[in-house]
Amino acid sequence: MMMDERMIAFIQSMDKGNSLFLTELEQEALQEGVPIIRPDVQSLLRFLLALTKPRNILEVGTAVGFSAILIAENTAADCRITTIEKYEKRIPQARKNFAASGYEDRITFLEGDAADILPGLDEGCDLIFMDAAKGQYPHFLLQVKRLLAEGGLLISDNVFQEGEILESRFAVERRNRTIHSRMREYLFSLTHDEELETVILPVGDGVTLSVKREH
Repeated sequence: MMMDERMIAFIQSMDKGNSLFLTELEQEALQEGVPIIRPDVQSLLRFLLALTKPRNILEVGTAVGFSAILIAENTAADCRITTIEKYEKRIPQARKNFAASGYEDRITFLEGDAADILPGLDEGCDLIFMDAAKGQYPHFLLQVKRLLAEGGLLISDNVFQEGEILESRFAVERRNRTIHSRMREYLFSLTHDEELETVILPVGDGVTLSVKREH
């Protein structure tokens, strides 16, 4: 059964929520039209952080820093977080939020295109959170797999494209067809890659969880 809005609202009503700082940051972001991870994805992310206890995390797509701060709040003090953002308008906002959160010393903020930055990073990430431009997911995958440690978890957000992923390419607006094709390509790559074990979850706007197999 596909969950309707009443079921989603009921589940969200049981959620313990975030810190006051994150709650206020979320409200501010929504008022300004800044995309941040949805409440049910926040809950899933907190659960996965508690389960996996990562020590080295990479986030591709910072926006205003909401999810990086959520990760910092829900991981151990020795956990290091690296996050990448190329949209110049968001960079000063994220830096301001990191400083105000008190987690600035645990977050390494890299400015620029992930396509240029990822090849220069060292491998060994326990967890990677992919929440960048959806059309770029397939282009990042090779480097992301290299960086992900064996047994590590790759989380990819917004893979359903507001439901458009279910439609035929020709039923999607022309301007969205490239992203539609690339996201289908990405999902196929994840689910058919022998190095990964992937599940697609109907949470938020679609989330994939991919574990890198141990050799």
